Amino acid sequence: MLDHRLDEEYVALRSTVAEFARAEIAPVIGGYYEREEFPYPIVAGMADMGLFGLPFPEAYGGMGGDYFALCLALEELARVDSSVAITLEAGVSLGAMPIYRFGSEEQRLRWLPELCAGRRLAAFGLTEADGGSDAGATRTTARLDGGEWVINGSKSFITNSGTDLTSLVTVTAVTGRREDGRKEISAIAVPAGTPGLTVAGKYSKVGWNASDTHELSFVDVRVPAENLVGERGRGYAQFLRILDEGRIAIAALGVGLAQGCVDESLRYAAEREAFGRNIGAYQAIQFKIADMEVRAHTARLAYYHAASRMLHGEPFKKEAAVAKLVSSNAAMDNAREATQIFGGYGFMNETPVGRFYRDAKILEIGEGTSEVQRMLIARELGMAA
Repeated sequence: MLDHRLDEEYVALRSTVAEFARAEIAPVIGGYYEREEFPYPIVAGMADMGLFGLPFPEAYGGMGGDYFALCLALEELARVDSSVAITLEAGVSLGAMPIYRFGSEEQRLRWLPELCAGRRLAAFGLTEADGGSDAGATRTTARLDGGEWVINGSKSFITNSGTDLTSLVTVTAVTGRREDGRKEISAIAVPAGTPGLTVAGKYSKVGWNASDTHELSFVDVRVPAENLVGERGRGYAQFLRILDEGRIAIAALGVGLAQGCVDESLRYAAEREAFGRNIGAYQAIQFKIADMEVRAHTARLAYYHAASRMLHGEPFKKEAAVAKLVSSNAAMDNAREATQIFGGYGFMNETPVGRFYRDAKILEIGEGTSEVQRMLIARELGMAA
């Protein structure tokens, strides 16, 4: 019989993360957001809880859980704040996961224990200024010279790339040409602090202001040949797999934001009075909040379904794209409606819904735009490119 109820372990994890978010994040995150400051104490708290090691085996310092456990944690974090949630998502599904999925055993033993413990963070260097959604347009190059890769190029919008905890960034680079003339793209791990690797100043962003995002430049950066992650020439395919998984995680984050909008709107509707009554007594507000709950609920089922297929070893590319598209839409729509319910207060940065409104838009862009998700869904349905 089909049953969407969670196992006790998942329920316990969700409850623990929710309590941490309410008690440790909610009271202080507004200050970090306003100062555009990375919340090191909060990240340390998440590390102590083992969140950075959730989907990894104990042999590498992980918690022995699965990807769905990570998604549940992301949803509860984003229900309070998305900057903290994206720090975890990028650190795990984009930073550490390429090493786990495709790295050698030596690379796993070298890097994963500290990444799983949350003592260090890894980044995912795919996007370039002129590439955007066209990841195959990579211009960064890497050539072998005396047993070392020499890397030149740049990467844009890279999360967790400039913190005091950053240990490495796995980058895609053109390492040659195939027989048919197409680019051979490989993935290479570059430790933080490697000579020639420059971390630019932090971006001035619309949202996610308490997360870390930088442009990276590589000028004759030399790393050992054994820093190749996975097979030479398979870097693009590897990162597409990472992005498919990451879309489920981003969907969970979007659901968290959408549900957080419901939470805040319910609270405010019970407190705010207009024309002698709480505004929650008016059907116009009730219907808005009901529609918001429908969006969050529907998007949650979508990412649950995608995660289930992934964990059962079934194809999930289409389902991940559906989940990402539905949840990002839900986040944007709910943030807009929550801001409307709050009125003028919703336009203030110090309110959670003000932050939710600013944070929601990037969910329609990062890890594949909404247009890319529709393209993927159409292709999976058998429609010609």
